[in-house]
Amino acid sequence: MTIGKAFIVMGVSGTGKTSIGTAVAQHLGLKFIDGDDLHPRANIVKMAQGQPLNDDDRQPWLARINDAVFSLTQKNEQGIIVCSALKKAYRDQIRADNPPIKFLFLHGEFELILQRMAQRQGHFMKAAMLKSQFDTLELPQPDEQGVCFIDIDAPFEQVVTRCIEVIQATG
Repeated sequence: MTIGKAFIVMGVSGTGKTSIGTAVAQHLGLKFIDGDDLHPRANIVKMAQGQPLNDDDRQPWLARINDAVFSLTQKNEQGIIVCSALKKAYRDQIRADNPPIKFLFLHGEFELILQRMAQRQGHFMKAAMLKSQFDTLELPQPDEQGVCFIDIDAPFEQVVTRCIEVIQATG
């Protein structure tokens, strides 16, 4: 019997969440859900105008992510959802009333991520907003369950492999 599981690939914008999450999902045959696709219209418009989201803006988005986790697990599917999950309260909201979730925290230095963002095309998140993401980020602490740090200061395939190993280790 398949056990439904959700893996959240998280981190600030520019860490490669979507690219890495897609590659890992394809490699393991998991469902892939881009958290950006779960943002309400108002959030997308706000970010496209270069305005960072506030906690009130994020509430309906986090509820949708929580529902996506619930759907995966209830349908006995396994999948990857990518989203920033910058604050512990956001991660807790995603966890609420769901089975245990593994968060894969893609992390790297500000300068590395800024350089990568400058090379991106066609994404509504602007490089100028990166500072607000780092300001908002609450690093997961050792007592926070289910979070694995994945260093992105490595070639793409190596980061993908690190994520795959964490997922496979969870059984």
